[in-house]
Amino acid sequence: METNFDIIIVGGGIVGLATALKLTTHLPNIKVLVLEKEKEVAAHQTGHNSGVIHSGIYYKPGSYKAKNCVLGRRELVQFAKDHHIQHDICGKVIVATHESELAHMNKVYQNGIANGVEDIEIIDTKRIKEIEPHCEGISGLWVGCTGIIDYVDVAKKYVELIHAKNNGSKVLTSQKVIGFEKSSDFTTVITESSKFTGKYIISTAGLQADRVTKQEGASTDSAIVGFRGDYYDLTEKGLSKVKNLIYPVPNPKFPFLGVHFTRMIKGGTECGPNAVFVFDREGYSRTAFNLKDTAAAFTYMGTWKFFGKHWKFGLDEYRGAFSKTYFLNRLRKLIPDLQMDDIVSSRCGIRAMALGPEGEMLDDFKIEKHGNAMHVINSPSPAATASLAYGNEIALMATEYFSLK
Repeated sequence: METNFDIIIVGGGIVGLATALKLTTHLPNIKVLVLEKEKEVAAHQTGHNSGVIHSGIYYKPGSYKAKNCVLGRRELVQFAKDHHIQHDICGKVIVATHESELAHMNKVYQNGIANGVEDIEIIDTKRIKEIEPHCEGISGLWVGCTGIIDYVDVAKKYVELIHAKNNGSKVLTSQKVIGFEKSSDFTTVITESSKFTGKYIISTAGLQADRVTKQEGASTDSAIVGFRGDYYDLTEKGLSKVKNLIYPVPNPKFPFLGVHFTRMIKGGTECGPNAVFVFDREGYSRTAFNLKDTAAAFTYMGTWKFFGKHWKFGLDEYRGAFSKTYFLNRLRKLIPDLQMDDIVSSRCGIRAMALGPEGEMLDDFKIEKHGNAMHVINSPSPAATASLAYGNEIALMATEYFSLK
């Protein structure tokens, strides 16, 4: 097996794979290796998200993710068309159910206009009912360019295209990185079963981003804290109550969008997620516990400062995690006639939240540079939607920082 590469990317989620694809496209003579610790690519955040193609309406104008969401969404949709990946630009409604939400709803709309999001409009109660007959709201936004897709399908297509370059670039799975050995001209990346050498390192390690960064020798004042999102599925009885996507007006104090309804591209409709602190970064159950992850979170002062600011929100989210009745009542804010037998407990996902030392949630992209390495500390939602744009930005940064030709 070939072990010498120009660039080694640690992390086979959608951002790492998109970065490799863009690097091998821009610089066809560069040999890139992607190392993924799981048996399959896209095993964590990529494979556990809601599958929404986000419009770009929520994000602060001028922010990195606002620009890249809009550009990345358009590129992703074209990519899906070109490669026959199942998707549907079905649109969604964002619904205000109380007058107190109208000001922020209008701000979201203005953000969308400033970000260049197409096909958005403010709609009234009658129009909400035409789109989603079971939904109740006093006003809303129609976002016609929102869609649905399966991001694992997208990630696997990225892998296929990387291998098709025929320049020696590879994506390898079951290759958990356990160490780095530095030399003057290259780095040896040690996995549990092999060793690989690369002139340059890029880490896109998601839920393990802070650990891989420190493992390589770089420093960061940020830490990753996991937040689990629990989902319910609509039963056969409940499916008729949702046509496509229904979202609440988000709470402006938090980066989470609130529990919502999402039709899935391969069938069914999900309800959720909530957002609860996890004691295991990769534990996909309500009671999962990992001592290392828990200790890391509670020995970081930023975690305590975050809890101090948001403990009421946290308690509210935990109630939803363990009480179906409480979760149902949150969903009824959007669909009042939803019944207990309309929903059934389903899967969960875990989101990597990067916290700063003062307990602040890092709201945008963050990269640390260290010698011959670049580390993506934070690639927040809409990372899947914007993966091609994010990957392109990282590739361009790497080209400049590493002086690639």
